[in-house]
Amino acid sequence: MNEKKYNFNEIIDRKGTGSLKIDALKERYGRDDLLGLWVADMDFKTGDFITEAITKRCKNGILGYTVPSDNYYNSIIRWVESQYGWVIQREWISYIPGIVKGIAFAIQCFSKPLDKIIIQPPVYHPFRLIPSRLHRKVVNNPLIEENGKYRMDLEGLRKMIDKDCKMLILSNPHNPIGIAWDKETLEELADICYKRYIMVISDEIHADMALFGNKHVPFATVSPKAALNNITFMSPSKTFNLAGVMTSHSIIPDVEIRKTYYEFLQAGELNEGPIFAYAATEAAYEKGHAWRSQMLKYVEGNIMFADKYLKENIPQIKAIIPESSFLLWLDCRELGLKQYELAFLFINWARLALNNGVMFGQEGEGFMRMNVGTPRAILKQALVQLKEAVDSHTKKLVVRE
Repeated sequence: MNEKKYNFNEIIDRKGTGSLKIDALKERYGRDDLLGLWVADMDFKTGDFITEAITKRCKNGILGYTVPSDNYYNSIIRWVESQYGWVIQREWISYIPGIVKGIAFAIQCFSKPLDKIIIQPPVYHPFRLIPSRLHRKVVNNPLIEENGKYRMDLEGLRKMIDKDCKMLILSNPHNPIGIAWDKETLEELADICYKRYIMVISDEIHADMALFGNKHVPFATVSPKAALNNITFMSPSKTFNLAGVMTSHSIIPDVEIRKTYYEFLQAGELNEGPIFAYAATEAAYEKGHAWRSQMLKYVEGNIMFADKYLKENIPQIKAIIPESSFLLWLDCRELGLKQYELAFLFINWARLALNNGVMFGQEGEGFMRMNVGTPRAILKQALVQLKEAVDSHTKKLVVRE
């Protein structure tokens, strides 16, 4: 049977649908006439195998309390083994209502106010916001940048750890740069954290989006020390574009960590998912292989299109090619602009909504994050608008702070 072909060139009008990416532009950026290439969901239609599963569930006519089926768990188990060779057990798995929430729950379970939580900026901004709002101290162990490449500062990590450090939040793959961390790096990180009694919380939401032949390595698989000192979070939401369904799951090999964390979830019924979360997860993992494969090829094409366009037309802006995900880290430092000037250029002259690099930490100064999970025609329009803005305004940019 021939594999179904999906159309990622289709442009879908999301305005008026409650889309954060589009309908919140005025609130977030001060104007609503922008191309939205910021928040990390894609503009591709969610696979029909998922919408059909949700529709089928609706046709029963009763949307009452629900429990996860055996196939919900089995779909996760089969997917994780087939993609990463990681054999997990059913009792290791729990539904969680989103990975950001899951991280917050872990901080509440395994640390107390004024404890230190380590992050590795530039990194997904909730890693900083969650501990801060829970009255923990955020400690930065920034990545080291060398010639457009980033690596963990493991020696710096060793030196900075003290008795108050209780947890490290790992972005694996790394957002916003798109690094698919290799086994050796993760194994060394696991060894450091295990010896110093620092739990590793691994956000692996972009795990299924490895690009250009790169492979995702789950943190818990790199060594026994990693498995005994870790909570891993995964989800089909980024890969299959169903973030609004709120379906994620935790995987915890260690029995003591699992007992503490899952008792916390059970106390507030936080482990009980909505009816469509279970249906969507099963459909994604059981029927989504072709859609995912074609989507990843399309995203790779978008990345190379953007990189080529920038090199030929806006050489002052350089794309850091991601090893995973649909997010493109743009190095804009050669424009010579201050960060507020850079943001002004993108918003008011290029009419583009991207993520400001400094939201990921001060290490993001001079950078912007672009979401290329969009039809190529929109991406091309965005790049043309950016070229026109740079050509017309960069040299005469004057903005009041």
